[in-house]
Amino acid sequence: MLAVAAPAAGAATNPWLEKQPLNIAHQGGEDEFPSNTMYAFERSLKAGADMLELDVGVTKDDQVVVMHDTTLDRTTNGSGTIASHTLAQVEKLDGAYWFHAADDAYRHDRPAKSYTFRGVATGKKRAPKGYTAADFRVPTLRDVLKAFPKTPINIEIKGRTKAEAVAEYEQNAEVLAKLLKGSPRRDLIVVSFKQEAVNRFHQLAPKIPLAPGIGGTADWLLGGKSPGENVVAFQLPITYELNGTVLNITTAANVAHAHQDGYAWHTWLSDDGESPATWTKLIDWCVDGVMTARPVAFEKLLKSHKRPASCAGA
Repeated sequence: MLAVAAPAAGAATNPWLEKQPLNIAHQGGEDEFPSNTMYAFERSLKAGADMLELDVGVTKDDQVVVMHDTTLDRTTNGSGTIASHTLAQVEKLDGAYWFHAADDAYRHDRPAKSYTFRGVATGKKRAPKGYTAADFRVPTLRDVLKAFPKTPINIEIKGRTKAEAVAEYEQNAEVLAKLLKGSPRRDLIVVSFKQEAVNRFHQLAPKIPLAPGIGGTADWLLGGKSPGENVVAFQLPITYELNGTVLNITTAANVAHAHQDGYAWHTWLSDDGESPATWTKLIDWCVDGVMTARPVAFEKLLKSHKRPASCAGA
């Protein structure tokens, strides 16, 4: 488990440079557990995950809630944007309504009985032993931070509507910064696709570690420029499609370059697919963390496939 001391950007003492890659539960492990719920976070950590990855949106009354999408429709029994609902309205929803453990866990065309935890959040079905109805609702970030005070957490800033304009990301960054500004925690990483959101958050909460957006990452990858102040890690897919061309982003060479400059490398897999073969390749490329939708399965692989001794931090 990583230390909590805050590194300077690019510093050799960066605690996010890992001897063994972190098992980072993406959305709490959304293929194995209902996305971004307290139940998912608890279960993934019990299975061996080292870090939680989650996404945040902001309600109509400026409360930070944990949900991947800017709209409620895909995972809950609600509809419309988070920003058009109050916290009280969001907290009444069933956060596991469309979950069925699978690679395509949130399809809406299955028989009703297929949705494993549907009704637990609303009291229509009994919660699993050791859990409550609240564990299957949409949590606030404040509650997650309180529940997991010693667990590293990755926080991604989302927009407010399907259009997700830059200004919406910046608005959400401001609300998040207000919440985290006084936090003593340095085991958090804040990130967003929009570099403007990362920059705005940093202006308001300068002590919280960061991963850069697309802009900061491109500056570093293409020109060797700094990815931004207080950046401790890059968080990128294996490949990225740009104007019809597939670019290889996570490579052994790029990971080594990041390590040389003092940055960690975390890989997310939503667009590249997940398998033991893919995970093994990433471990051999010396990544410092894998953001996996299947933290239980990934943990099993970690027990049998160790990072090469040649990797930075080994």
